[in-house]
Amino acid sequence: MSPQHPVEIILLRQLASYLTIAVWMMDRDGTLIYYNEPAERLLGVAFDAAGPIHAEQLSDLFRATDLEGKPLADSSLPIVRALLKQQPTHGELRFCGMDGIWRHVEITAIPLEGQSDRFLGVFATFWELNE
Repeated sequence: MSPQHPVEIILLRQLASYLTIAVWMMDRDGTLIYYNEPAERLLGVAFDAAGPIHAEQLSDLFRATDLEGKPLADSSLPIVRALLKQQPTHGELRFCGMDGIWRHVEITAIPLEGQSDRFLGVFATFWELNE
């Protein structure tokens, strides 16, 4: 059974399911809450098949690198930076999806605040760049 999420997260997840741009959502503890169908295509794995993913696993799981091919630490990933600093972040990187395909993407991650300034997690959008 999954934990009950704040209403703001539930509504944002519903919205994300209709968007045509890839969306990734993490809760305040850095655990994956959801990613949508466009994200599934880029990540190479369906959300339901991904299992629990935590922020510290991202760069190993998806073999994230900078544009020169140097492996990135989790703390360098825009979504993790937004989570840790609770500030919007943006970046460009390469990663290998679960389907074995390397992709060059741009990512924008924003912290989510609920009523009474409660930190709820991070919402990130990402898209593939043509090289």
